[in-house]
Amino acid sequence: MNKLFIVLFQTYFNRLKSKPFIITTMITVLFIFLITNLPGIIDSFDNDEADRVGVMGSDSYYTLLEQQLDLMESDIEIMPYEGSEEEAQKDIDDGKIDSYLILENTAEEEPQGVYKAETVAEQKTPQVLQSALQQIKSSIAAEEAGVTQEQLLKIDQPVNFEKVALEKGAKTEDELDQARVFVYVLLFVIYFSVIFYGNMVAVEVAAEKSSRVMEILISSVSPVKQMFGKILGVALLGLTQYAVIFLCGYVFLQFKDDDLTTTGFMSFLDFSNLSPSLVIYAVLFFILGYLLYATILAMVGSLVSRAEEVQQVILPVQFLIIIAFFIAMFGLSTPSATIITVTSYVPFFTPVVMFLRIGMLSVPFWEIALSLVLLIGTTVFFAVLGAKVYRGGVLMYGKSSSIKDIGKALKLSSKDK
Repeated sequence: MNKLFIVLFQTYFNRLKSKPFIITTMITVLFIFLITNLPGIIDSFDNDEADRVGVMGSDSYYTLLEQQLDLMESDIEIMPYEGSEEEAQKDIDDGKIDSYLILENTAEEEPQGVYKAETVAEQKTPQVLQSALQQIKSSIAAEEAGVTQEQLLKIDQPVNFEKVALEKGAKTEDELDQARVFVYVLLFVIYFSVIFYGNMVAVEVAAEKSSRVMEILISSVSPVKQMFGKILGVALLGLTQYAVIFLCGYVFLQFKDDDLTTTGFMSFLDFSNLSPSLVIYAVLFFILGYLLYATILAMVGSLVSRAEEVQQVILPVQFLIIIAFFIAMFGLSTPSATIITVTSYVPFFTPVVMFLRIGMLSVPFWEIALSLVLLIGTTVFFAVLGAKVYRGGVLMYGKSSSIKDIGKALKLSSKDK
């Protein structure tokens, strides 16, 4: 057992001090900082001056447009413009106005506008002006039809529509909204963890084989202890990285204004209605998912002799988690679909798909227990098989480009006993 911990901590500290780990952690923390401070960053780059729009053409619509923009609480500043278009273009070049709007009457006596600026890449101002003119047109049409302003407001008022779940124990709309965001975030975490840390295990094994260090290690430490030491060492590394990231994210949020964290852009971080059981399932499926894929990747990583060959042999394993991820993405909008239910019992897909169902639906406990039994059983199976393949695989040298070499590794393992 002591040798297992020696391999575990050696793997952990070697990776902890490596430049890729430090750089990726710093980049992720910087990304979290940018996300949590995005509203302030955007505001710092925003021009506080209102867009100045010169309005040419119909005077009758100008007053209505001004009133409508006030009702919309728009920061657009409009002003009557008496000059020609050539003069307006010159004023834009001189910075006196930012753009100009030509208001005209159609044949049906309805307002229409032509917006002109140096570029129309900026969408905010023209969209607000178009919306204001649309409201003016609706008001004029309603007045001609004898519809009062109060009646028009009543017509435009959205219908009351409430969704009520009849199933006992089903989640409310607020709980579903928060669970959907939580599940979405965790799906990405599980997906990238398996891809990143699982691949790290395979590369770690292949790198030692390519440097011939493995020949020395297997004389003092059993291959099985080496395999699980590396798997657990990389797992500890991942937990350390996530702890740093989450701690930094928590600290960044403490300096945020309460209004920003509960409304608007940052409102998706409000998980107050999440059940503790969902968080426990998230941790459980995350750990089991990592162990399953890391064991398989360590097994296939032992088949190659050079780190450059790792990507070729682990590609089929990566496809499994990629397929699981896309199934889960589809399930976010249709969690009760048959394909979601069926694949949630497939051990390779269970960590993400069953967790999706638990987050979005009221899943009977026996279904969760069954999926966990299948997942744990599959993990144990690959742990036993992986230990045998690893024992023979670390003795294999030469080019290996196929998972078919598992058979050769098993034969070497049986001879090595």
